[in-house]
Amino acid sequence: MAISNGSFNKKWRFLLYYIFAIISYMNEIYFIFHTLIIIFFTLGALFIGKEALIAITCLQCVLANLFVLKQITLFGLDVTCSDVFVVGGILGLNLLQEYYGKQITKKAIWISFFIMIFYLVMSQFQIFYIPNSYDNTSSMFTFMFSFMPRLTLASIFGYFVVQQFDCWLYGFFKKIFLDEKLVFRNACSILCTQFLDTILFSIMGLYGTIESIFNVIFFSYLIKVIVIFLLTPFIGLSKKIMKE
Repeated sequence: MAISNGSFNKKWRFLLYYIFAIISYMNEIYFIFHTLIIIFFTLGALFIGKEALIAITCLQCVLANLFVLKQITLFGLDVTCSDVFVVGGILGLNLLQEYYGKQITKKAIWISFFIMIFYLVMSQFQIFYIPNSYDNTSSMFTFMFSFMPRLTLASIFGYFVVQQFDCWLYGFFKKIFLDEKLVFRNACSILCTQFLDTILFSIMGLYGTIESIFNVIFFSYLIKVIVIFLLTPFIGLSKKIMKE
């Protein structure tokens, strides 16, 4: 009977060990599901049509600016919650160019540029309004949106430069490979553009507010690389979606 109890206790210890191990990696689990959900909705938008794809691309640009303030630990690295949205936005643009052409993609870039400026202006009005005695959220809005002007302006400039570069680079790869090797073209394009985006945004938006700009650039880009390799296998599904 003692052996049986010892075996039972050992099983419970192993079970608790695995539970605590899973809990310690919850951010990584959320991160994988987050990436998969963005891929699902981006491909779903492609299935609906170019208007939906433009809309979800623009929305991800706004969400990237909103969630950049939250810092998390991911794979032992200190990063923000916005990197997945940035990569998702580039994915949307590449799918637009692949199936609807360069002119539609350029129009989507200008639409997202316009929406981000609108978001910046509207976010500041939340600070300007004087709250009444019943309000208990004003301080949270003030804290969140007081960082917006510098971050959003840096993001707008970086986003515009990067999207123009991506539009050219993806078109360049498309001509070289004659519309073949979609997955490879998409991965190369996003890897190059996200490296440029990480450098521009980190210098313009974060320089002087953090201890090591190099660490931020390196770790942020590393997380984006992980996102890119997670979404790359799903890109081939877009061909089947468009055939249907």
